[in-house]
Amino acid sequence: MRILVLSWRDPRHPLAGGAEQVMHEHMKGWVKAGHEVTLFSSHFGDVRKKETIDDIQIIRKGGQLLGVHIGAFFWYIFGKHDKYDFVVDQFHFIPFFTPLYIRKPKIAVLQEIAKSVWLKNPLPKPYNVVLGSIGYMIEPIIFLLYRKTKFITGSQSAKQDLAGIMKIPANNITVIPHGVIIQRPRPFPKKETVKTVIYLGALAKDKGVEDALVAFSLLNRQEEYQFWVVGKPESEAYFERLKGMVKKSGLDRKLKFWGFVSQEKKFDLLARAHLMVNPSVHEGFGLVNIEANAMGTPVVAYRSQGLIDSVKDGVSGIIVDKNSPEALVEVISKLIQSGNYGEYCMGSVRWSKRFNWDKSKEQSLKLIESLGYS
Repeated sequence: MRILVLSWRDPRHPLAGGAEQVMHEHMKGWVKAGHEVTLFSSHFGDVRKKETIDDIQIIRKGGQLLGVHIGAFFWYIFGKHDKYDFVVDQFHFIPFFTPLYIRKPKIAVLQEIAKSVWLKNPLPKPYNVVLGSIGYMIEPIIFLLYRKTKFITGSQSAKQDLAGIMKIPANNITVIPHGVIIQRPRPFPKKETVKTVIYLGALAKDKGVEDALVAFSLLNRQEEYQFWVVGKPESEAYFERLKGMVKKSGLDRKLKFWGFVSQEKKFDLLARAHLMVNPSVHEGFGLVNIEANAMGTPVVAYRSQGLIDSVKDGVSGIIVDKNSPEALVEVISKLIQSGNYGEYCMGSVRWSKRFNWDKSKEQSLKLIESLGYS
């Protein structure tokens, strides 16, 4: 089959994250099975408008915020391109509205329903409130267009949201767990001599980085800790705000912002840390939790959609009872000092081994072939 994938970002986009990694791995599996795959995505910087990565042809047009969606419509309807047999419509807040103009067999890929995340967007005031409120209100209307569309999602949490809140028929939703790509450090490092708590992810409000910093400041009052924040800020202005929080709380000498790091460095830091904290308000799954677990590092996370799927409570980490920095601090303090800490480290590694890309790609391949050839 000739497969067209529509996504707002490709793997090379500077803000690409877990969702882009997941989609890329599935596409690689489809290519390996003999299918031709084209990814239509947004253009950024001075990157080429056409490129091939892992035998996937990438076409870039328009900006990531609506521009790529409009560009996809005009390119598909009026542009010169191959005739595609199957279309993948990837949601990220806004889908590509393919039921309105594409009659080919299709599937929608969704990591999470945005819900209240709309209200935590990084736009300046008052645009963040206005556009966030509009998005929050129209999201259920958007899903009306997809009532007859099959969906792939990565977690039971996302399936429950789709079926319960957006009224997508449950038999139209297939849960395909994500795999995880591990780059194990050689030699494998020991844990830091000072108790170390790491935050890994985009430095964005909806990811809970501010709650992480508050929790770090509270922990710092108790005893000797060091804190690492790893990830790219959503904007320079927001990064300055976070640095102001750190300075005000007196964490200057205890906290290090690592910024965006290589895969090799990421896994090195995860292996050396004692715990990872994940206070995200909403996730499709939370691949970073599995990455930390694979390095023998337990995770303390909010009781949020997606995180309750990727953290095995009591085995690979702990889900807090209440989503607050104070609850994080209480659990971190108890876990890192308990006699069971080593058991959590071993449980983390065992849990991470359940997530395998070979199995996940096999499942998605079987599904799209059943729909595309039917």
